Amino acid sequence: MKKIFLTLVAAAALHTASAQNSAVTNAILNQRSGLLDKAQAEIDKAIVHEKTSGKAKTWYTRGEIYEQMAASPIYSKTLKAGEGTKVPFESYTKAVSLDGKDGEFGKLAVQKLDNLYGLALNAGVEGYNAKNYDAALESYRMAQQIRPQDTTAYLYAAYAAEAKQDFPAAKETYNKLLAMNYKSPALYARMLQIARQEKNEAEAMKVVQQAMAAYPNNKAFMLEELNMYLSTGRGQEAIGKLEKAIAADPTNGNLYAVLGSLYDQSKQSDKALVAYRKAVEVDPNNFDAQFNLGVYNYNKAADLYTKASKMDLATYQKSGKKFEADGKKYFQESLPYFEKALQLQPNDKAVISSLQKVYVRLNRTADAEKMNAKLESLK
Repeated sequence: MKKIFLTLVAAAALHTASAQNSAVTNAILNQRSGLLDKAQAEIDKAIVHEKTSGKAKTWYTRGEIYEQMAASPIYSKTLKAGEGTKVPFESYTKAVSLDGKDGEFGKLAVQKLDNLYGLALNAGVEGYNAKNYDAALESYRMAQQIRPQDTTAYLYAAYAAEAKQDFPAAKETYNKLLAMNYKSPALYARMLQIARQEKNEAEAMKVVQQAMAAYPNNKAFMLEELNMYLSTGRGQEAIGKLEKAIAADPTNGNLYAVLGSLYDQSKQSDKALVAYRKAVEVDPNNFDAQFNLGVYNYNKAADLYTKASKMDLATYQKSGKKFEADGKKYFQESLPYFEKALQLQPNDKAVISSLQKVYVRLNRTADAEKMNAKLESLK
């Protein structure tokens, strides 16, 4: 009796195992017949049963079925968002872990995973375009796992994180790209933009310095670095930076104009004059340079008139008239610069006021009154 009982138990166990193996077989048969919904039902049973859940064939088959469903205009509608790439990825990865890369199904799964990279990337793009940034990030991260050294999925993931305003995730991904030796001016520009959005000036300076190390002759990064020096009162250091920027971009009038302003701030008026003149030489429509050349000559004239006014009578009779005559020449020299500046920015109050004063000094009363009226209209 006991012997018969043991035989029956063994038979029952064999029947159960056979039933589960037939679930995988049925899934494959339905898959081949195009009945993917039935194939899905069979394989979903097989992956949770202890007799078949540990077999590479089970997981590989599951990956194929879900991948084919995702490609079908009919069955893809029955899948949840992202399931068409997520389930195949998980299934093929599981098959490789069970069978190794050189096993029968492991080898096939590795090939499938490589093909799945494009699907994952496309799913990420679809999620991004639909503004479903979480789904996009999940797909991009899946693509990263499939091809860890391919930078495209990392770059797209950073864009999705930025769009989601998850700046820590975006920065982390950009830094991963840098660690992978991926560099581009656009990458540094994005990192700089994030630092500014976070109002982190120290981080912004660090990014610009990294960018300058990678692209030492990039004009945009030179200007970014220069502006940072200027905004923090490091004018003397900025002069050196500007001279390098000018060497890289010698026809940029704005660089000369800024250099002139820096020289003005450091009381180097002769150097400032040279820089301003160079600015209008390469760019006659540079407002700042035109206006500052006018100011330079105006200040020279005003200084001479002030000295003459402080002379005693004897000294004035001896040389005062010459001081005033030389001063008038400087007023005359300032005029074309101020007039050009007014032409460039017709409503600039500083220019109008300066012109009004010069016209008075040159006894051009009607022109002075016009400037005065213009100033009144702008109040």
